[in-house]
Amino acid sequence: MPPSDRAAAIKLAQKRIAQRPVYLDTETTGFKKNDVLIEISIIDHDGSTLVDTLVNPNRRIPYDAIEIHDITNEMVQDAPTWKEIWPKVEAALAGRAVGIYNADFDTRIIKQTHAHNQMRWVKPTGTTFFDIMKPYAQFYGKWNSRHGNYRWQSLEKARVQCGLSLPNSHRALDDTLLTRALLHYMAERGE
Repeated sequence: MPPSDRAAAIKLAQKRIAQRPVYLDTETTGFKKNDVLIEISIIDHDGSTLVDTLVNPNRRIPYDAIEIHDITNEMVQDAPTWKEIWPKVEAALAGRAVGIYNADFDTRIIKQTHAHNQMRWVKPTGTTFFDIMKPYAQFYGKWNSRHGNYRWQSLEKARVQCGLSLPNSHRALDDTLLTRALLHYMAERGE
């Protein structure tokens, strides 16, 4: 890996931290085009919790998804719906840079959850989403010759590679805290 690629990833991490972003993660009913979120967490730039809630998906959670995150149908049956939660989520995101580990996935799930609830998706005013997984891949530096880019690392692999002690429990709050710690880890390598 050219040293300039790693340096660019570090510089980008430093730039993102200077924006004082919020961090977001979701847990879902699955990975397909009709799946929806069942948990969402948003933390502020300092690690304080802004939103952390289960969401009633108004559908059954498949067993294979439960095996990943341990969120059961019984756990979400009395949780608020997405329509009830969205105003608080929207307020937490409005005007902010939002860091997400695999932003393409989580933003797609939010849009799908909107559609499932017959809500029109409009990105909150002044919000920008940015990905942390792709710059981390560049920072880590394992080349994927088949795709001609740096190989993406799972959040769990990134945690281990950086020696971070935070858990990767596949629960939204833990994963937002881990995502924040990972961005800070990258930024601090340039100091």
